Amino acid sequence: MIGELAALGAATCWTGSSVVFEAAGRRIGSLPLNLIRLGFALVLLTALAWIMRGRALPTDFDAHAWAWLSVSGLVGFTLGDLCLFRAFVLVGARLTMLVSSTVPVMVALIAWLALGEVPSGRDALGMLLVVSGVVWAVAARTRARRGEPHPQALRGTLLALGGAAGQAGGLVLGKIGLHGGHPVAGTQIRAFAGLLGFVVVMSGARLWPRVRDAFADRAAISLASLGALLGPCVGVSCALYAISHAPAGVAAALMGLTPVFILPVARLRGEHIGAAGVAGALIAVAGVAVLVT
Repeated sequence: MIGELAALGAATCWTGSSVVFEAAGRRIGSLPLNLIRLGFALVLLTALAWIMRGRALPTDFDAHAWAWLSVSGLVGFTLGDLCLFRAFVLVGARLTMLVSSTVPVMVALIAWLALGEVPSGRDALGMLLVVSGVVWAVAARTRARRGEPHPQALRGTLLALGGAAGQAGGLVLGKIGLHGGHPVAGTQIRAFAGLLGFVVVMSGARLWPRVRDAFADRAAISLASLGALLGPCVGVSCALYAISHAPAGVAAALMGLTPVFILPVARLRGEHIGAAGVAGALIAVAGVAVLVT
């Protein structure tokens, strides 16, 4: 059961990183946070690559892999996380991660259009379950937060969907670019491209003073470094180990439990969940399980 336990560890790490990034984003803003956490993540991934591969940098990847993985990093990390982390600030980690349950659906659709992978009837059932669970939970969340301006809730939900689309596109592009290479090295290239993307965004928007101010907030920097450790470092390590030591479908289903794992965390923070929120999360995860098993 070691592979299954590692998959649960990955889901737990990603739950923790989403909550930590939400807290950091509320202190310093989503743009500086993205830049800072990708920088931390790249350092951690380089150390992990040296430990796992005996090679700190992905110098063994060819130009084709670098090109596809770089585009994957820009789509997934820069564009996707630009939306995702803003959604963390607007609507919180629980709803954002629940909306992210649509990633398997989007991956299936993009793979169908780009790679000719036609979804089966079982895949269609999984997509229906995921979308139904997300819609149910979003509707319940909107009703529960009547005191909050509706445009903010709607904007946050749309940004979460944009983040999910970016992640899905990044995954498909990464699959094309990785092509049997080491996943940690591939993630290094994606993180490097994503970091460069945020450098361009910050420069174009002239937001470097906000990055400087962010480093003055020691609590936020500590949260960002913890999130980078939990997410792309320990979380990815657990995920890779799980895929290697358990059936891929079982591991992916267990790693898809993040929206459920985040419910008790949200409840401990005083957030009202409600039966509809719990039911929506469970239905969405059931859809993920149907898609990957």
